[in-house]
Amino acid sequence: MRPERSAVIDLSAIQHNIRRLAAVASPAKVMAVVKADGYGHGAIPAARAALTAGATWLGVAHISEALALRDAGIDAPLLAWLHTPESNFGAAVAAGIDLGCSGWELERIATVARDQERPARVHLKIDTGLGRNGATAASWDRLVGEAMEYQDQGLLRVVGIFSHLAVADEPRRPETDQQLAAFREALATAEDAGVDPEVRHLANTPATLSRPDTHFDLVRVGLGMYGLSPFSDQTSADLGLQPAMSLRTVVAQCKDVPKDQGVSYGLHYRTADASTLGLIPLGYGDGIPRVASGGPVRIAGTTYPVVGRIAMDQMVVDLGGHAEGADIAGVGSEVEIFGSGMAGGPTADDWARAAGTINYEIVTRISSRVPREYVNDQAKPVVEMQ
Repeated sequence: MRPERSAVIDLSAIQHNIRRLAAVASPAKVMAVVKADGYGHGAIPAARAALTAGATWLGVAHISEALALRDAGIDAPLLAWLHTPESNFGAAVAAGIDLGCSGWELERIATVARDQERPARVHLKIDTGLGRNGATAASWDRLVGEAMEYQDQGLLRVVGIFSHLAVADEPRRPETDQQLAAFREALATAEDAGVDPEVRHLANTPATLSRPDTHFDLVRVGLGMYGLSPFSDQTSADLGLQPAMSLRTVVAQCKDVPKDQGVSYGLHYRTADASTLGLIPLGYGDGIPRVASGGPVRIAGTTYPVVGRIAMDQMVVDLGGHAEGADIAGVGSEVEIFGSGMAGGPTADDWARAAGTINYEIVTRISSRVPREYVNDQAKPVVEMQ
């Protein structure tokens, strides 16, 4: 029996997308970014699918995310880059997790490496203009020098130099050129100091697809791995990508109502004529944006906008003149909230527009209350209750 609601993850789509991005990036290698539980798709299944398809690295934000991958038996090269003073550097070094380093972390990493008598693997990060983590240009010389002192002591190995782009999803903006120039300058400084990195990495998904001059040794692909486009003027299909997540449920109730029936909290929507309302059992508690009234859902081959305010557990569509209990759009009919967009079905991009946000947020915010169902070409479907 299928779940009442599910996020169906097509692992073969993830594999297709990795192969597509790897072909674009070649000869650079691919890091599959599986932070935030694989952008809502499930970090462990997504990581395994990506590695099977040719990704050679994995990337996450937090050490805790990296440790979960190691606990699942995944031993691929793995980078975690966002830390606080409470981060478990000791566990990371013990598990062979590479650590991004912007400056303050370096001493802590060296200390745990000394205690374990095991050299840490670090990637030094330079802030080339995004203004988040990463060493500033003014502090870069000092960070590189300190890292090389620790390397000479056998406490760590500088295996990577990296940065992150701010506007690669807007290819015509000049800031990417400026960031690339700053990154090249930082690389030259590091190499002059004796750093011989295994990997230099700068490109995210949009830069992988549009800026081959940013590829270096490794590209970090997140959104594109899951089949979504980072560009406002190009769809997934335009880029040769396949969306991997479909969000589904079934109609929970249908009822005939008169003209001027108010719908949901605030009664901001009223029926124009006698009509049938369909109740969809997903809401903001499941990750549907509360502000996305008008978001599309597909029922029995027809797409309807959500009407009225989206509630915690449910939302409503106006089915028009369909009779209560009819075969079309009746109770139990399958509802597609978003998916691949095939046959004109709704997409995560459509919901992003309705919510005034980006497709990244739509898939990532689908909550753990929605079971993930994994399907691919070879394996039988598996449902993971989170």
